[in-house]
Amino acid sequence: MRPGVEGRIGPNAVTRLAEALDELHGPPATDAVFGAAGLLRYRRAPPSAMVDEAVVTSLHAALRRTLAPEDAAAVARRAGALTGDYLLAHRIPAPVRALLRTLPAPWAARALVRAMASHAWTFAGSGAFSSVAASVRLVPGASAPPGVRPGRPRLELAVRGCPLCRGASAPAPVCDYFSATFERLFTTLVSRSTRVHEITCQATGASACRFEVRW
Repeated sequence: MRPGVEGRIGPNAVTRLAEALDELHGPPATDAVFGAAGLLRYRRAPPSAMVDEAVVTSLHAALRRTLAPEDAAAVARRAGALTGDYLLAHRIPAPVRALLRTLPAPWAARALVRAMASHAWTFAGSGAFSSVAASVRLVPGASAPPGVRPGRPRLELAVRGCPLCRGASAPAPVCDYFSATFERLFTTLVSRSTRVHEITCQATGASACRFEVRW
């Protein structure tokens, strides 16, 4: 966490969610979600600076309360993709983007993860971001879990104390916003075949929200 900004998150977690709601469900639905979170002030005047992480927690919780699970997930994923687009356009210099695209995927992934870790305070707030490189290796005779291809390159990203689902309880992972943001960055800068899936979530009782990155 960066000194002086503990527990604060960049405004994209608010503004891009509003854009996604407007796009997929229309302004009345956006007003309903922001109203349920007690955040209509941000509907009238979108934030341009970092916000208290409690704002993000409340807004994403209101999204899940107000919409059906599949609709809430779709909105969160669209908001995450929009956030990724914003970061690519405004936060990652063009020469860096060009360089990463020329590197082999594992090297580009390592460089991208280092950059994410150095800026994790902007999206994880008081949570802790970490990563680990891994590959799927099966015990002889065992079969791969659904959706997992043995031997394919893989990273795991984790957010402990995740602000998106803090205090939530759900039967399945709910941090689609982070999944989509990470996927947009990796798809653009590492490999177009990248897919990101949340494999554990604190909302389901896990110790951290973990995201599998495969290409």
